[in-house]
Formats: sequence, structure tokens, C-alpha cells
Amino acid sequence: MPTARSVRLRAVRPVLWTGWAALTAGAALCVLGWYGVSGERFAERQLPYLASCTVPGAALIVAGAVLLTHGRSALAAARVEELYGLLVATEPAEAPGEPVIAPVAVSGRLLMVPDGTLWHRADCPLVAGKPEAVPVDGRLLATGELDPCPICEPDSADD
Repeated sequence: MPTARSVRLRAVRPVLWTGWAALTAGAALCVLGWYGVSGERFAERQLPYLASCTVPGAALIVAGAVLLTHGRSALAAARVEELYGLLVATEPAEAPGEPVIAPVAVSGRLLMVPDGTLWHRADCPLVAGKPEAVPVDGRLLATGELDPCPICEPDSADD
């Protein structure tokens, strides 16, 4: 069964390919129009090249840029949505209609990353498994230089 992310990516990719195709076709038409205009001496004979190649080519370039911008923003939105789904994962509900939200971290040991601005529980996903994570210095907590992590929400009484 396809995931929501794979379905969304399949919907975004044709938009991106269409944008690149429009940019390429527009550039080719502009080059063809320039070549036709440059070979004609009189303005009356240059107008057909402008009308049939250069103007549509410029329009295709603009359309391609719009499609690429839309496609990339939709791709970024799909990635943000997937990341949000990973960060806010809930366990299956025990009773219908009432979701059970498990705590992200429950360890009583507190860690920090040198030169960081937050302190975390040892099993917080932001520091778990990081070799550079060190125990929190009590002086930093007392001076207020470190803020509690918004993900694992450690309590100063945990140390």
C-alpha cells in the first residue's frame, strides 16, 4: 500500500518535469527567434520571428519558472509533513476517540551538548546516541544559560 508521502511525491514530480520542459522549450524558442531576427535586415521581416518564437518562448520560460517554484514548494511541504508525522507519532488508542500520547523521554539523567542552548533527558531523540553529549553542569542550570528542551520537557528536579 503506497504511503501518503509516495503519493504526494508522484503528484509533484510531473509538475517539476513539466516545468523543466517548459523552460527548455522556451529557451529554444528564444534562441530560434533571436537567430531569425539577427538574419533579417528590415524590421518588417523581423516581426514574424518575434511574434512566433521570442514572445511564446518568453511565456514558456515564465510558465516553467512558476511550475518549478510550485513543485519545489509542494515537495518541501511534503517533507515537512513527513517530519511532523515522525515527531508527533502517537501510539494506537486504547479507547475509540481517545488517543494515547506517550512521553518522548522519561530518563532522569540530564545531558547537554557543548555550546548548545538546551538541556535534555538522556533518552531524548535529539541527544540519544550522540557521543558529544555530556552531563549537565548544575552551574549552567542555576544561571539560566540553558533552557529545557521543548521535545522531552525535562524538569530541573530530574538531576
